[in-house]
Amino acid sequence: MSIIITSAAVLGGMGLAFGVILSYAAKKFYVEQDPRLVAISDALPNANCGGCGYPGCANFAQAILDGAAPPEGCPLGGMEVAAAIGAILGVEVKQTVRQVAFVRCAGGQSKSTFLYDYDGMNNCTAAMQLVAGGAKACTYGCLGGGSCFVACEFDAVIMEDGIAKIDNEKCVACGKCIPVCPKNLIKMVPHDSNVRVACNSNDNGKTVRGCCKVGCIACRMCQRTCEFAAINVFDLLAEVDYKKCTDCGDCVAKCPPKSIIWRNHENNAEKPPEKGEKTENTEKGEKVGV
Repeated sequence: MSIIITSAAVLGGMGLAFGVILSYAAKKFYVEQDPRLVAISDALPNANCGGCGYPGCANFAQAILDGAAPPEGCPLGGMEVAAAIGAILGVEVKQTVRQVAFVRCAGGQSKSTFLYDYDGMNNCTAAMQLVAGGAKACTYGCLGGGSCFVACEFDAVIMEDGIAKIDNEKCVACGKCIPVCPKNLIKMVPHDSNVRVACNSNDNGKTVRGCCKVGCIACRMCQRTCEFAAINVFDLLAEVDYKKCTDCGDCVAKCPPKSIIWRNHENNAEKPPEKGEKTENTEKGEKVGV
């Protein structure tokens, strides 16, 4: 019994001694934390999505305090969070345009030609290692493996008709879907813009027609139609300049293969304006874009 009591007393004494030492060390080596860092951290959504370019919100908060990152750099928080951080730091924040991811392909299973049936891993990189860079005849098109679907933590990626689409309202522009797409199909576009080129092919028109019903054939009809010079064909592919685009919808209506679309998913799509009908942007003379 005496051994047990002695052991307990020794252990208790050691615990007390270590506690005193740790308490002293904590006070001795205490580094005062800038209260602004705590306030910035509290203002951030703490989703740790990585959209700001930093490993997590704590790292981003420190970068903002150090002046290495802008207060408006959180894509999930948007201008509301940016304004809050600006108030904490006493600085003026820049007005930014909300961005969302967009998959530049509308060639689903019902609209594309396939070279063979793929029966393998649901992974786009794996599918791309096979003959011709995948089963789809268009070497630029979405393989439908769902790598972006897996990467998205916000349920913003939808797999429909064998291709990926983005729900504009759920996308937080974290960018995690972009590097996992081996075809480099995903890019950021302004959330409030409606005109999107749903194709990524640089093949000539004849080749495109042979493998996809909705691929861009570089006919330049959109380029000739747009009175704002907001859409032009480069390297056999139409590209929208969102600084000039007014969402008039003329290019959508005139595109022969319908590779220029109005939004990108039926859940958040609106009907394109009829010819001559004015949109809110054209009436105000505003430009949609960065």
